[in-house]
Amino acid sequence: MNYEAVKSLHITCVVLSISLFILRAALQWQDVPWRSWRVLRVAPHVVDTVLLGSALWLCWIIGQYPFVQGWLTAKVLALLAYILLGRAALGRNTAKGQRLPAFTAALLCVGYIVGVALTHSPTWGR
Repeated sequence: MNYEAVKSLHITCVVLSISLFILRAALQWQDVPWRSWRVLRVAPHVVDTVLLGSALWLCWIIGQYPFVQGWLTAKVLALLAYILLGRAALGRNTAKGQRLPAFTAALLCVGYIVGVALTHSPTWGR
């Protein structure tokens, strides 16, 4: 696969991953038992695995790596924050009052990651 094909796969997985996160959060706020739906338990893991694999593939193709290039390091650290905040937002044991702030912060992390990806700068080119 060439760079453009891998990049398209990566972007598709980004959109799917974010959409699935928002869908699960919305269902949870409406007290819909989404965890009993196999597709919503499995699909996010499959999509996120392909997303991570395509990210690593892109790093290899362009010859730039996290903890070497600052912009990729920023994306990895923001991804870790997103994972932790997403876990809090969707957690069974998270207090209802903490879910919305965690969800909002997780989406802010995603926005930051996308901004860094577009600018190749941890400060968005500033």
